[in-house]
Parts: sequence; structure tokens; C-alpha cells
Amino acid sequence: MIGVKTTPTSAKWRLRPRERRTLLLLVDFLMAVLAIIIASYVWSMADSFQPLSLSFLGRLPSWFFLLPFFWPLLMARLYDEHRARDPRQTLRNIAFSALIGLGFYMVFYFTYRTPKSLPRIGVASFIISVFILTLLWRLLYIRIFTAPQFMRRILLVGAGDTGKIMLKIINQIKPHPYIVVGIIDDDPKKIGKMIEGYEVFGGCDALLKAICDHQITDLIVAISGQMQGGMFQALLDAQEVGTEIIRMPVAYEELLHRVPIRYLEAEWILRSFVDKARSETFSEMLKRGLDILGGVVGMLFLLMLFPFVAIAILVESGKPILYKQMRMGRGGQLYNIYKFRTMRQDAEPDGQPQWAEENDRRATRVGLFLRKTHIDEIPQFYNVLHGEMSLVGPRAERPELVEWFQKHVPFYRARLLVRPGMTGWAQVNQQYASTVDETIEKLEYDLYYIMHRNFLMDLRIIVRTPSLVLSLRGR
Repeated sequence: MIGVKTTPTSAKWRLRPRERRTLLLLVDFLMAVLAIIIASYVWSMADSFQPLSLSFLGRLPSWFFLLPFFWPLLMARLYDEHRARDPRQTLRNIAFSALIGLGFYMVFYFTYRTPKSLPRIGVASFIISVFILTLLWRLLYIRIFTAPQFMRRILLVGAGDTGKIMLKIINQIKPHPYIVVGIIDDDPKKIGKMIEGYEVFGGCDALLKAICDHQITDLIVAISGQMQGGMFQALLDAQEVGTEIIRMPVAYEELLHRVPIRYLEAEWILRSFVDKARSETFSEMLKRGLDILGGVVGMLFLLMLFPFVAIAILVESGKPILYKQMRMGRGGQLYNIYKFRTMRQDAEPDGQPQWAEENDRRATRVGLFLRKTHIDEIPQFYNVLHGEMSLVGPRAERPELVEWFQKHVPFYRARLLVRPGMTGWAQVNQQYASTVDETIEKLEYDLYYIMHRNFLMDLRIIVRTPSLVLSLRGR
């Protein structure tokens, strides 16, 4: 056994995904604070042609100093590690966040009774400054953390089917999340061969030497069958010299934010999700409190929109304005979901459910608009208040579809461990599912949410939902 640390001295700067998200959040906030200082200076020069002073700051509205706290909320999509490493997505999402912030300001400016208290110079200076500063910082982040010396160096243990899947996932993500150096496998037939573009260095006896020679920081263990005693001991030795060991399901979740249901045993699923479903009473009370608050706000929004939507539906296609449909909720309980009607009255003449399609021919013109903007789902706030649904959770499905999915999608019924939601982890990460494979991918997102759900994750999903609505991806 090697008795000295074999990882490189710079390994401490090779941040893990969670550490990178924390760094991004902190520096984004600091850029927003700096933008407030710049905007205050510009505002003071435009207002009195005098440098920034404490007396001028005292005259500014208090809401102005809260803008740095809202900026990270608008940037919610860019705290995904993959998007954060992509220059094009970075530019697009920062620009989109700035436009959304400007849109909110314009709404308040033209509806507020005293628009003079919402000065254009201060807000415009903040938006321009925070856009430039954040973009420069994010480009610097990409330049630094995609450089080889700041990336984690990976050795894959196990070259079977599970290991191949892991390598394919890593190769598909651009830019690559890790530097994969090679593979360790005890099968003598695989040693020296190339698998998915990576060489099999040897068996367990070559593990520590490979760690030392290639400055490995992490091992991804993708052994799906029984592990031999020699490999187990080699992994323990590797951990003792400072190498981090990551199980394949954990690496899969970190990379895709999904649970690998195709590659897990039923016992693991049962242990993970049933235990998590027995969450603390306080967490459930906190979630229910958020649901009630969101439900009240949503119902007020429904009351404001209802006359306009009702008239549009009646003029084009007549009654009914609302329709109800049976859905399956938590624990398989049936309930009626409420929506604005978006389809023709004869959309399902035989009563059999059908897949939703892009620009569905069964939908009316008003209905297509309501679906694209998700306005058709606003009546579901009644279901949230009534306790049948939550603001955040898996999408509610019809009993007939649940029965069909259970026969074709492994572990599908596990999503019924929690109440269905108006929005959810699958909704903000994936478009609508229209095939079995897409449904499996969607389920992986749902089960990831069930496994990791907490109050902060719910807030994160809620914050990301407006960008989904504004992208007009609804069906």
C-alpha cells in the first residue's frame, strides 16, 4: 500500500458540483452588489451632478437595495453546472435574466401610482452594470474551471454495461465535466483494450499505481455485479491515500440530476424512496404552508384573469369554460383536476387518453395560446388549496395512463409517494414526454426530486418556473 498522498497539490481547487454552485451564487451576488454601487453613483451624478454621498443614499427607496437579492433568483437556470460551463448558454441566460428584470420593472413603472419613485436611471444603470459584470465573471469562471488543472481527474472502476453507460454520459456532456483518464477492470480479456475511447489499464492490482501515475482525484465505481475481495481492498487503499470514491448512481445523479432507474435494483429503490417518503412532520408543515400561500396568490390571479379567458373561450368555441378530469394523486387517491378548456368538445370521442402533441390539432386557437403560456393550468390552484396537489411535485397523470406506464416503465408507481405538483423538477428540466423512453427520463427526474426534496429545492423549482412559462414550451 502506498503510504503517501498521491493526488496533486492543486486537487483542493478542483471543486465538486455543489461547491461550484455555491461559488457561482456568492460571486453573482457580489457582482449585483457592485452593480448597485455603480448604479447609485450614476444616479447621484444624474440627479445632482455630485459624487455619491451618504445623504444621497439615504434618499433612495429601500427596494432599490434589495435588487442584488433578486438577481440570483433571475439567474436560477445558470446554477446548473453544465449550463454554467457553456459560453453560449451563459450569454443567452444572462441576457434573458436581464430582460426579465427589465420586464418586471416596466410592469411596476406603468402600473404604479407614482412612477417618479421608480426612477429609470437607477434601474437602467443597475441592469446594464449587473449584466456586464456578471457576464465578465461567468466568462472568467468558464476560462478557469474548464482548464485541465482545475478539473477533477477520474478513473472508472468497472468496464461492464454500467461502466459503458457512465462513459457515454460523460462523453455526451459538452464541455466534459471530468477528465476521464482510464478504466480499471479485473477481466483479463479487457485489459489493454479501448472502451468508449478509454484504455483499460489493468485489474485491482494496478489501481494504486494508476492513481499515482495519473494524479487521480476520484474513482467512479460502476461494478453492477458482486465485487471481489481484492477489488474491495484496493478501493479501501485508494480511499486511504486521499482519493474520493463515488458510486455510479451518485455520479449519475450529479451529472444528470436524475435517478438511474434502469440500472438499480428494486431493493435500492424501495430503501431510498420509502425511507425518504417518511419525512419529518415539520418539513411537511413547511411545504403545506408554502402551498397555502401560493394557492391564495394563485386564486387571486385566477379571479383577475377569469373574465378575459372566459370570454375568449366562449367566443371561439362556446361552453364549457372549465373542465375537470380524473387524476391519480398521492398514494393512488383519485381526484378531479380543474383547467381552462383548451380542446374541442369532441377531442376524445372514445374517451381514451392520448399523448399531448406539439401544436395539438385537437386544441382550439385560444386553447393553443393558453397551453403555450400555461394559463390553462391556473385553475389548479384550487386543487393546491384543497390539498390534493402541491405547488411542486411530479406531474399529475390520468389513472388510465398510470396503469399503462406501470406495465412499461420500471418503478413508475414510486412517483405517487408525494402529492402531484403544478410544477416540478421534471417540468423545469425536460420538455413533455411523448415516448416510453422520454417517460422513463421524466420519471428519473421525478424520483430524484422525491429523494432530495426539501424546502430550498422547492423554492429553486418555483424560481425556475417563470422562465419555463416565458419560453412558451407548453403543449
